[in-house]
Amino acid sequence: MIEYLSGKLIEKTPTKAVLLCGGVGYGLFITLKTYEQLPEVEIEASLFTYLSVREDAMILFGFSDAAERDMFLLLTSVSGIGPKTAIGVLSGMGAEQLRDNIAAANSAALTTLPGIGKKSAERLVLELRDKIDSVPSGTLPIHSDGGAKAIVRGDTLSALVELGYGRPAAERAIRAALKSGPEVEASVESLIKAALRELQR
Repeated sequence: MIEYLSGKLIEKTPTKAVLLCGGVGYGLFITLKTYEQLPEVEIEASLFTYLSVREDAMILFGFSDAAERDMFLLLTSVSGIGPKTAIGVLSGMGAEQLRDNIAAANSAALTTLPGIGKKSAERLVLELRDKIDSVPSGTLPIHSDGGAKAIVRGDTLSALVELGYGRPAAERAIRAALKSGPEVEASVESLIKAALRELQR
């Protein structure tokens, strides 16, 4: 099973990306969120993946983080929800908002998604409401421009979790800190300090 790919991004559209890994170009169907988080073409990128194997085709799907892939897998576990429908659902409503709507049994909001009617929305709530807590409520983008920034973010997240902060809260604080400017991720120390300021607000 192909779980993760890292290589040069050679093509991207709002629905598809192509990564060049070891001389092989892998085409992946992606969500809109993943598209927005991808770097520019010709820059290194990484994606979590899921390989759908059918009698007539093998199709790769790519995700900017593990939480989005986990939500995708939960969606496809529901009867009547195939991989392409699940990708459309995640493009129409991010994993975090989807998680909140399912947890709140808000089937009306789910019916606004492509390919989801009233019965499908009710089925999603019924089958996933008790499972939805297994998916983290937020994650950091995992693409990198050379890898340095991804390492700084990852080390900062690990440090905050070790300090006793919950992973979702730590991730939100890091995202908020990053908005203040690129200089905050010059080092793990500076990003931790900025994230701690956000956590204390």
